[in-house]
Amino acid sequence: MESNVGEFPWGRRAAQPDMTATSVRDETAVAVSADLGLRPEQLHSLSALFPTADFSVVSEGQPAASGRFAVLISRVSAEEAPQAAARLRALEDGPRVIVVLDGPNLAVTRMLMTNGAADVLYEPISEAALALSLERVFASGARATGGPSRSGEVVALLKAGGGVGATSLGVQAAAVLSARGERVCFADLDVQWGMAALYLDLADALNVTDCVSASAHLAETNFAARLATHRSGLRLLAAPHDVAPLELLHDRHVDSLLRTLRQEMSLTVVDLPSDWAAWTNHLLHMADRIVVVTRLTVGNVQLLKRQLRMLTNQQLDAKPVTLVCNAVSQEQQQSLPIKAAERALGREFDVVIPDEARLMRDANNQGVELGALPRAAKLLKSVTALADALGANAMTARR
Repeated sequence: MESNVGEFPWGRRAAQPDMTATSVRDETAVAVSADLGLRPEQLHSLSALFPTADFSVVSEGQPAASGRFAVLISRVSAEEAPQAAARLRALEDGPRVIVVLDGPNLAVTRMLMTNGAADVLYEPISEAALALSLERVFASGARATGGPSRSGEVVALLKAGGGVGATSLGVQAAAVLSARGERVCFADLDVQWGMAALYLDLADALNVTDCVSASAHLAETNFAARLATHRSGLRLLAAPHDVAPLELLHDRHVDSLLRTLRQEMSLTVVDLPSDWAAWTNHLLHMADRIVVVTRLTVGNVQLLKRQLRMLTNQQLDAKPVTLVCNAVSQEQQQSLPIKAAERALGREFDVVIPDEARLMRDANNQGVELGALPRAAKLLKSVTALADALGANAMTARR
């Protein structure tokens, strides 16, 4: 692998590049800015994923030699974005540029993409995100999608307030279906407080931030192959590593993401934040089924009623809605019987999960499915009932 082969034209201190370079472009040549700080093992891993590509680490301050590269990968700060956008406009038939921003910034991302960036990624950049981006850029929209199209189901997971255990339940129910050999993905779109990656012990999983800039082109990549896989077979799209604004996602991201996941998976369980946003409303309208999780307290039952009213107000009440009451104990029912809660709601719960906090905590802490723990039969039985409710239609349609 080469290094110091010429001035990289997109670095922080690089001069305006010569757009009239006459060197012959090598369509397999990829220039990676040394400013990104990728480790040698990461570059070797990328080379193994793309054996036909020629990766070169390009340093600054040497004579321009970028004309031969087909793909340029460089770091740009938000302050430098206007200058980078101007250089992108001037490239015309030049190399395809993958820009790595110093942090998530939707306005800057839109500006760079509008002005010709092939892709925009965010620091800290992961190997999975870079591989996904390179695959899309190499494909350039030409990847054939032979064979009949598939359309898996999407289940949206709503919370009646925070701390009701919806993510734990969703992860475990999805793992039950995956263990049966089904193609199931858990998409953690709780962009601020998502914990699914920790519960599955998949800290380096491809996350939502990695997919935002490539959302319009996810169908052009082997997206499913980039998703992390749990020991149960469950695929995971993780929440961002850091707290992100709800505005990180837009309707167009949701459209592209769900369209791709429907093609690749039999069932996708989407974990949503507690707060409503325009894109969560859009996703709920696209979902095939909605699952709402609550706990047996007066406060949570009232929050559940609010969520149900909101679904009605948004004309979502015609969709199949599954109500789940989580962590129900005998002690709780002495102060608030579950029948009383159901009368207040005007309907029964579809699934009632017993209070087995220690077992669920152990599964989350160890990153395993409930079936791997001793004495989990009672809890596993109720989670399996939830899994059957989630996946019955999707699995029947697929078969």
